[in-house]
Amino acid sequence: MIGTVLCYVLLPAVRLLQVLRDAFFTYRKNVLLAKSPSTQIEGVFAATRGRSVPEEQEALLQQWLEEGVGNLPASESVPTVRKVSVTLTSDWLEGSELLMTSLSDLNTSPEVSRCADQQHSELNALAPSELQDHAVAEMARLPSEETATVAGSAPWAAVVPQTDHQTAGCAGISVEVLNDDPAVLAWSLACDAEAVPPVLPAQPIQDAVPFYPVSMEVPYHEILWRDWEDLSVQPCVLEQVSKNTPLFEFRVMSYNILAQDLVEQGLDLYVHCHPDILNWNYRLPNLLQEIQHWDPDVLCLQEVQENHYWEQLEPTFKEMGFACFYKRRTGTKTDGCAVCYKRSRFQLISLSPIEYFRPGLDILNRDNVGLVLLLQPVLPEGLGLEAVSPLCVANTHVLFNPRRGDIKLAQVALLLAEIDKIARTTEGSYYPVILCGDLNSVPDSPLYKFIRNGELSYHGMPAWKVSGQEDFSQQLYSRKLLAPLWPSSLGVTDKCQYVTLCQPKKPGRREYSRDFLLQFRFCDVACERPPQLVLLEGVTDAKPVASAREHSAMSAVPKKHNSLSFLGKQCSGVIQHGLNLTSVYSHFLPQRGRPEVTTMPMGLGATVDYIFYSAEPVENRAGRRLYKDGALKLLGRLSLLSEDVLLMANGLPNPFCSSDHLCLLASFGLEISSL
Repeated sequence: MIGTVLCYVLLPAVRLLQVLRDAFFTYRKNVLLAKSPSTQIEGVFAATRGRSVPEEQEALLQQWLEEGVGNLPASESVPTVRKVSVTLTSDWLEGSELLMTSLSDLNTSPEVSRCADQQHSELNALAPSELQDHAVAEMARLPSEETATVAGSAPWAAVVPQTDHQTAGCAGISVEVLNDDPAVLAWSLACDAEAVPPVLPAQPIQDAVPFYPVSMEVPYHEILWRDWEDLSVQPCVLEQVSKNTPLFEFRVMSYNILAQDLVEQGLDLYVHCHPDILNWNYRLPNLLQEIQHWDPDVLCLQEVQENHYWEQLEPTFKEMGFACFYKRRTGTKTDGCAVCYKRSRFQLISLSPIEYFRPGLDILNRDNVGLVLLLQPVLPEGLGLEAVSPLCVANTHVLFNPRRGDIKLAQVALLLAEIDKIARTTEGSYYPVILCGDLNSVPDSPLYKFIRNGELSYHGMPAWKVSGQEDFSQQLYSRKLLAPLWPSSLGVTDKCQYVTLCQPKKPGRREYSRDFLLQFRFCDVACERPPQLVLLEGVTDAKPVASAREHSAMSAVPKKHNSLSFLGKQCSGVIQHGLNLTSVYSHFLPQRGRPEVTTMPMGLGATVDYIFYSAEPVENRAGRRLYKDGALKLLGRLSLLSEDVLLMANGLPNPFCSSDHLCLLASFGLEISSL
């Protein structure tokens, strides 16, 4: 009879402990499944689960029933239970420090209060008849604070958002909250500007961003660490320093921040992400904190959602000292490009938004856009009669479709024509140019080579090959690029210049109509032999006849530059530009022996984001143009990551990086000269 009573009294308590142990094990398993390589998971699970297994629990219960609780050692009466509550302090919200924090600092930031083995002694002191009531009372607090229990393993508990599940008894324990992936790193700013209390209460604060614990096996800030590469020690820069020539130094960031509408329209691309880290209220503070940390002077953003820009981004950037300009994509698209610059460092000279959509042209029937700005650097006071060249900054987001390289090429040609117009000086040269954007083309693709080398022979090239994103060579019928790539009505030459600007008019030059000039084709002056004409028998010794006179007079008429002459040039199937642009990044990580990546669509790393800048060509080697720094010097850059590193952090986006692209950051110096 006594054994039966003990069975009914102790069985719920043992089951309770087993449920808590398995719940904690499931909790950590979800973390590792989401964030760890598959080859490492099983070994971690074996070490995490602890020493107690269901068979041991059943044997322990049977021993209790046969011998009674009093005959058992104290260490075996009840499995060890430890309770740990984690409280977050305001130090977790210091965004400018978090990116550069060491792993030990990050792990010791929470104030952890341990009640080690206190519950163990309390359970031993309880009478068997009181054990069940005590367990129910302990579980009644689970909706506000999750208590993780595990036998023989490291204690773990964390504050989690309030749930609606209430505990009515031991048999009705709900662990649905454990199905949520907790792997969200809390290095985001609060949604509002209210100060965070030093100790987070057990009940969650309304409208606050929830913080989830990260498994100690996944130190995101160390996995995704990006080094700053100082390039000021290059010979060209050292030579400049040796001449004591001052430089106007500034930073430029290019960042595709992933529009929220595009996230919600393409959730299939982000199945590897927990829904919480895709929420805009989580992503926005992360993005703003990252931008504020790196503190760029010029900021070029792509995929900027229009309502988010006007309601949140522009007001925030203005408070940070930026002047902002935005261009939404045409049609029904809700995102676009933005260019911001520090008002204390630059002044606007001119602004030119670009729409690539041209009605009736199949080659330009997409809604992508761009922005081109001409900025005047603001020199600090006290430099006297010093001057610095204006700077042209361009930002764009080119069409993604890998099959339509013809459209990508035409969009880039339009952008380069606009840069040619804005950056051209009165002497015919160019101000320094910085071109940023998501070009949806990989390094060494024909489109990339065209920008960097200044020339591309495209006639007969498969359209998919232009960007190099995917290989469609197995398709029987693929679109090919034919000359001319765009019609003459577009008004852009094969040198990526506007027709109206490529040949500036000379002062005092007069224009005559063709009919007016034809009136003089038979005049005496037209038929008179020029004295300097060399006499060649059979060539220049014959007198012109009427038909020859007419032909001669026609050829003597100055041809007006028109669309027909331009069409003849582009029929060669070669396009060019004269901006002399080279990439800030080398697209390869020599220390890792792997290529750099800026995005990871569907888990595959690729480089599609770039910062190009003006340089001086020195030679062409094997079809590749080599450059050296000119008036605009590259002083440093933020290193990129390789595909294997991003895979360790579960790709992009992740709790640490809130976009599916990495930001690009470079430091430049402009020569300051005397007036």
